Amino acid sequence: MSSAESHLRATRRQVLAGSGAAVASVAFAGAFTELFTGTAGALDRGGHTGRTGYGPLVPDPDGLLDLPKGFRHRVLSREGDPLRSGEGPVPSHCDGMAAFAGRHGHVRLVRNHENRVDAAIRVPAVEGLTYDPMGKGGCTALELDGRGNVLGERVAIAGTAVNCAGGRTPWNTWLTCEETEDRAGTNGYTKDHGFVFEVDGADPRRTGAVPLTAMGRFQHEAIAIDPANGIVYETEDAFEKPFGLFYRFLPQKPLGGTGSLRAGGHLEAMRVPGVPDLSVVQETGTSFTGVEWVPVPDPLAASTPIRFQDFGPKGITHAQKLEGCYWGGSCVYFVSSFAHSAEGSAADHQGQVWRYEPRRRRLTLVVVFGPGADVQLPGECPDNICLAPDGGLMVCEDGDGAQHVFGLTRGGEVYAMARGRQNIGTAGEPAWGEFAGVTFAPDGGTMFVNCYTPGTTFAVTGPWR
Repeated sequence: MSSAESHLRATRRQVLAGSGAAVASVAFAGAFTELFTGTAGALDRGGHTGRTGYGPLVPDPDGLLDLPKGFRHRVLSREGDPLRSGEGPVPSHCDGMAAFAGRHGHVRLVRNHENRVDAAIRVPAVEGLTYDPMGKGGCTALELDGRGNVLGERVAIAGTAVNCAGGRTPWNTWLTCEETEDRAGTNGYTKDHGFVFEVDGADPRRTGAVPLTAMGRFQHEAIAIDPANGIVYETEDAFEKPFGLFYRFLPQKPLGGTGSLRAGGHLEAMRVPGVPDLSVVQETGTSFTGVEWVPVPDPLAASTPIRFQDFGPKGITHAQKLEGCYWGGSCVYFVSSFAHSAEGSAADHQGQVWRYEPRRRRLTLVVVFGPGADVQLPGECPDNICLAPDGGLMVCEDGDGAQHVFGLTRGGEVYAMARGRQNIGTAGEPAWGEFAGVTFAPDGGTMFVNCYTPGTTFAVTGPWR
């Protein structure tokens, strides 16, 4: 790596680790605190800097969701129950989700359904909202009144496939992402898949079922938009080596409102000179300046998946399990849930959070999860993340065994916020379903979160700080 292309700066971790089933406490200095600068702190109306958790989890007498004392849950929607619109049953596999402010204090939720061809309950095909009649994925939209009661629930888009995560736009629509590269003729599909679709939860027919093809056809995971210039950042969760890329999309009509992304634009992939695989970076605070953005040769991947395409002699930068993505302050943050050398990664880790600063063209490793690293989650594999009202983060676990939503304070302390108890295996042993789609109501008073299977959407209220 030449000094003209990039500069490496490392800072030593300072770790004080604790353990326990309910709370794992760590504290360290340096880059970690920068994760929250200009992001979660903006939501911290009470001036808190992230005190440790809300106490131990209390077993739920209903056997659904364990929470700290003083917190309550309500099941808003459950797989197989009838949609209030009468369009069919609530679909399977509830995944990424966002909450939007509605009129008269109402809240709208837009929820992904990560349905493959073998899903038990598809998103019902609705005329005018269906992309491919053979696709079983899509989104549903819920409307809640000011007290959290469900007023409506309906299909927002159908006929898509493997709708995993996504992200909200500055004009309050949802971009839902297909985590697949299946072509027409594969698995019975009649159209190509692997696209991003815009969904208006208030009026789904405004957006319909139109793929945003210029944003690329690949195994999309999540997006985040720079509110200053409309650039869209995208993660790719590719399952096999070579692993996914980190992209940016330069729209022709930046910040143009609902439907503007259909006008097209240019797709580029991130190259960190001298770093072909982000998993090799293990030290928190490591920074690279001179990050390059390389035009994608064929965004539609007509014959070759993008990550296999020729990006020139310098190559391109890959990473395993690129998942969550969000914008904060003047930076974009993205998550690599894990890296396993046995599966082809250059090194191992149990989760990374990266920060990219567009103005400085600088990429920094902010958090490393796992033994001997910055943050030791009692579980493993951070997936969806969101900003919390107290100035920290909520992290959905996606691993083996009992599944949790963990809180991560601005001081670097990890605590258990919720534990799922609802999915029982055939032998009577728990077969835990992962959490996904954690998000907060616009007023910060309610946390919404999905259990992936059986598909369930919870509202959690209590003494949020």
